[in-house]
Amino acid sequence: MPRHSPAISAALSALVAGTLGLPACNVQQDSVPPMAKQNSERLEHHGDIRIDDYYWLNQRDNPEVIEYLEAENEYTEAMTAHIKDLEDELFEEMRGRIKEDDSSVPYRLDDYFYYTRFEEGQEYPIYVRRRESMEAPEEIMLDANALAEGHGFFSVGRVMVSSGQDILAFTQDTVGRRIYEIRFKNLTTGDMLPEVISNVTSNIAWAEDNQTLFYTRQDPETLRWFQIFRHKLGTDPSQDMLVYEEQDEEFSSFVFKTKSKRFVMIGSQQTLSSEFRYLEATDPTGEFTVFLQRERDHEHSVDHFEDKFYIRTNYEAENFRLMETPVGDTRKRAWSEVIPHREDVFLSSFEIFAGHLVLAERREGLMRLRIMPWDNSAEHYLDFGEPAYWAGIGTNPNFDTPVLRYNYTSMTTPRSVFDYDMNTRESTLLKRDEVLGGFGPENYETERLWASAPDGTRVPISLVYRKGIEKDGSNPLLLYGYGSYGASMDATFSSARLSLLDRGFVYAIAHVRGGQEMGRWWYEDGKLLQKKNTFTDFIACAEHLVDQQYTNESVLFAMGASAGGLLIGAVTNMRPDLFKGVVAGVPFVDVVTTMLDESIPLTTSEYDEWGNPNEKEYYDYMLSYSPYDNIEAKDYPNLLVTTGLHDSQVQYWEPAKWVAKLRALKTDDNVILLKTNMEAGHGGASGRFRRLRETALQYAFMIDLAGRGN
Repeated sequence: MPRHSPAISAALSALVAGTLGLPACNVQQDSVPPMAKQNSERLEHHGDIRIDDYYWLNQRDNPEVIEYLEAENEYTEAMTAHIKDLEDELFEEMRGRIKEDDSSVPYRLDDYFYYTRFEEGQEYPIYVRRRESMEAPEEIMLDANALAEGHGFFSVGRVMVSSGQDILAFTQDTVGRRIYEIRFKNLTTGDMLPEVISNVTSNIAWAEDNQTLFYTRQDPETLRWFQIFRHKLGTDPSQDMLVYEEQDEEFSSFVFKTKSKRFVMIGSQQTLSSEFRYLEATDPTGEFTVFLQRERDHEHSVDHFEDKFYIRTNYEAENFRLMETPVGDTRKRAWSEVIPHREDVFLSSFEIFAGHLVLAERREGLMRLRIMPWDNSAEHYLDFGEPAYWAGIGTNPNFDTPVLRYNYTSMTTPRSVFDYDMNTRESTLLKRDEVLGGFGPENYETERLWASAPDGTRVPISLVYRKGIEKDGSNPLLLYGYGSYGASMDATFSSARLSLLDRGFVYAIAHVRGGQEMGRWWYEDGKLLQKKNTFTDFIACAEHLVDQQYTNESVLFAMGASAGGLLIGAVTNMRPDLFKGVVAGVPFVDVVTTMLDESIPLTTSEYDEWGNPNEKEYYDYMLSYSPYDNIEAKDYPNLLVTTGLHDSQVQYWEPAKWVAKLRALKTDDNVILLKTNMEAGHGGASGRFRRLRETALQYAFMIDLAGRGN
């Protein structure tokens, strides 16, 4: 990226470094700013001593910290002033592809068809329904745009109608820290009910008495979901009854209702174990019964149909299998197998219908939908016909139907909703997201490649580009990755991404270990003491794309967010020469310090993901890859780093510290920018258009560096 004049750059660097403790570019390691020296932290663990000169940035309520972050924003604004026109152009392009007056596909639940819609120029959805028929008058249940007025950030978490279909419960967050309040609306009169339940999660579930709502409260310090309360309409929320508290700090708890509506379930879950309790939904004041006592390394989920519970479980099944058991006997010895374990197929989820069982399976990294009639007649799979795609079970609240609602998308196909008749095997396209501005899928091409990791493991890559590009190594390419928590990154469509593709970029996803694309083992081989496989897989994918002439190092970019930001940070330390630029969103880069601080949200519940640093083996391993701890005096690529002041998952100070330390040690003249959203949390800006502003800045940053801005 072209730099500003030396005078402007020097002035901004001096402002941030001299006044607020941020070292300017190329400051030597021993040249620590005065404020950082006064607020450094001596960290001792397992005989190791680390000095963290930027530890003071974790003081969220310190005015000097706020001033520091605002100065960083000013610096970023000044350093990107020359691409402001490009950013505006990209924003208008991306917004211009969105059909602003749009609605979701309705689904039927009891007597109503429910859907959401957007109005032209509005940021937020309107939640609506129609009784019995889509020809009936529309009832507006909730207008999020009206609720959002006066708030810099606004998010609706859950919207849920009571069993009597006349009371709406919904959760809203006006800060971005994912701390919600529950409000109620009488759908018959249109009046808001007086009671408001504050400082809760977005997790709620109605009982079947039309009066009782169960909800989850978080620990005020760590934000761990740990208490389930029961509220009766018309009563003082301060008198709500605590019905369950999760005592184990590694577990989080939540509440839901089975598809059958017969049971309210409380789940407790951590990385390697789960436990469920159930209660007849018609008896909300009754006692919950434990489905099965928790066991180490046993993960399972539960649903109900007729006289049986159905259990997706990894008990003696690494890739999961499906079991059933009578409602009256949930002990393991009563379980019987419905779908056996398979070495080459990962059972992702299931959906039960009166006449069919539907399985969402993953094989060779791709999702497949398997239709199995209960009468043992011929089963079959849906055929999607593209080399890289995503398909998933949609909203199916009813048992008594032969029609499966499913979703489909690929890197060239916008998000699509289908109804599939499982008897006639006919698919009906209900809606495909309309992309304005002349988009045609025939103008783009998608591929699937395989890279070879250093240990010989084959790593899949999904990519898309505009037809007609030459594979001569000259194309700018953005490589995205995540690789944690068993979360699979699928080949999906993005209308915003077209602004890159139309400027000659190739977009690629590295399906690295730590996800679950290739089965459970793919996850196990990318966490704990195998975590570095995630990083070396990503590097192998980047090198393969260079070797195959899709790009070259001078126009290759990397992007990741949250735990994907950890991936990007580690890769940037390991192979900074491989990338022209890096975009890291809300990056988890201070692994050791964060995992040693049990007061930070997510820490104790993630020991089985990263390891417990109180054990020396894990401490040493984390320290060997933690991006913040492995910054060296060497050249680094250009970086754009984003965060949110109210982020409850990756605290803002991790990226802020990372940027400061990089500036102090790096030996190049490349730019490092930090952009903090002062009104948002982990998910960034709220509203469908505000989010595009953030994307426009990221794209402008890369397009400019690639020389494709004109």
